[in-house]
Amino acid sequence: MAFALFGLAVSPGIAIGYARLVSHALFEVAHYQIREQDVPREIERFESALAAVREELVHLAQESAAPGAPSELSALVHVHLMFLDDPLLVEQTKVLIKERRCNAEWALVQQMEVLVAQFEDIDDAYLRERKQDIVQVVERILRVLLGKPRRIARKGGEEGELIIVAHDLSPADTIQFKNLKIGGFVTDLGGATSHTAIVARSLAIPAIVGLHNARQLIREDDLLIVDGVRGVLIVDPDARVLEEYRLRRRELELERSRLMRLVSARSVTLDDVEIELMANIELPQDIEQVKKVGAAGIGLFRTEYLFMNRDTLPDEEEQFEAYRQVAKAMGGRPVTIRTLDIGADKEAQALIRHAERQAPNPALGLRAIRYCLAEPQLFLTQLRAILRAAHYGEVRILVPMLAHAAEIEQTLALIEEAKAQLKRRRCRFNPHIAIGGMIEIPAAALALGPFLKRLQFLSLGTNDLIQYLLAIDRTDESVAHLYDPLHPAVLRVIAQVIQTAQKAEMPVAVCGEMAGEPKFTRLLLGMGLTEFSMHPAQLLKVKQQVVMADVGELSAKVSRLLRIDDPDRVRELVERL
Repeated sequence: MAFALFGLAVSPGIAIGYARLVSHALFEVAHYQIREQDVPREIERFESALAAVREELVHLAQESAAPGAPSELSALVHVHLMFLDDPLLVEQTKVLIKERRCNAEWALVQQMEVLVAQFEDIDDAYLRERKQDIVQVVERILRVLLGKPRRIARKGGEEGELIIVAHDLSPADTIQFKNLKIGGFVTDLGGATSHTAIVARSLAIPAIVGLHNARQLIREDDLLIVDGVRGVLIVDPDARVLEEYRLRRRELELERSRLMRLVSARSVTLDDVEIELMANIELPQDIEQVKKVGAAGIGLFRTEYLFMNRDTLPDEEEQFEAYRQVAKAMGGRPVTIRTLDIGADKEAQALIRHAERQAPNPALGLRAIRYCLAEPQLFLTQLRAILRAAHYGEVRILVPMLAHAAEIEQTLALIEEAKAQLKRRRCRFNPHIAIGGMIEIPAAALALGPFLKRLQFLSLGTNDLIQYLLAIDRTDESVAHLYDPLHPAVLRVIAQVIQTAQKAEMPVAVCGEMAGEPKFTRLLLGMGLTEFSMHPAQLLKVKQQVVMADVGELSAKVSRLLRIDDPDRVRELVERL
């Protein structure tokens, strides 16, 4: 009998295939006593299981670094490797084995529950979600201890695709997806920032998370439709629904093929306004995708991913090589490198260990430029690496979370100090590098004077700007529905920043999620925006909107729209643009 489940769509597309259930029901392990003389042997058995899992994860990390593998996978696997060395998990399990003379499986599960409880007490939603990493690592160790290997079969059905159904998925599990014909996957747990969502988007596989009971309700080989656009999972669809979705899937495939024809097309509106479409990247490996869609440059290089999921900080040489690689690969096209934006939903393990306390509200605490100014040696190391890389291409520096004139002055002073240090070392660098500021704090958006006087370009970070304007934590599922890019106040602030910058002849871009949403492209064009920066996967969809737009016509409509206070009316007019 057909039925539908509803969850959160985290990766668009439509998949039709047969269910492959991935079990995680391992934590009801037996508990038994061992003799005193058998304790060393039990600890040795536990250590052998750790070694086997470490070897398996190292192999998976190597596979994830191979050409064609998403760059995010390697970082996610390394998180699990780090947990294998965590004394709170490993050493405390050994202590339990010794003190209680119990079997390794039971001791490991007891310690896992202690650590999971600690994570559940964390206020930050993103960090709280990381408890799943511990669960997934423990599951791998248990499988070795219990002699139960985990594999996904290659068998397919009439549709030729497998749909992975799981309570949750670890990044290591997903490594094998590139070697199998996986159509999509659905999980009971997860949100927009979960590993499942990250991997789904990087592999361009339709996915739905947060279904709660899918793993219990679906049986092996059930025919499934994954609607990654609407967040609907249909189980055992009838012939009519199946044919409807096959048609929709063909239409999506044709649309993707048509979009590829736009790669070489000029990004210019109907009334001959040139629009720059740039790409956001997180790692040097992302350059291949940037080139594939014909981006005009890198509008945002998020450098914090070089610092995350590791025990040590990257030194100047490692950072320099990463930045130089991107600069040279772009062949003279602009590369905007954002300085370290650690804090809020992005944490670096090597920095956390030296933190004195957990900030009560990370989004409002010591993050981004505030953190860098508080740690000048760390900041100077990064600045020297960027300045040196700028010798090899059109590199610019973008500073996040600026709000005060004093922060701008301190930042510029440190950039000058980094230049002086490089001069003393006789290193080659670009002394005339352009410096820009992120506009993502309402105070900055409403008082642009210091930015216009001291900087060379601006970039609107709409994600945080909307979060701060509406007092909504965008990582908190309980209030995420209130996060509204089309709130009248949000639109007026964005339009004001664009118009003020243009009057001062200051280049301004939008690099937040709004820039990559085709439904907002005409709205931003009507506000006067001429530079967008987005995930490479969205670029051609946005270009399609650009080449069909008339800026002169849109400007008049958007000007009227900005005077309206009724949110429903605003939404209606945006849809008509």
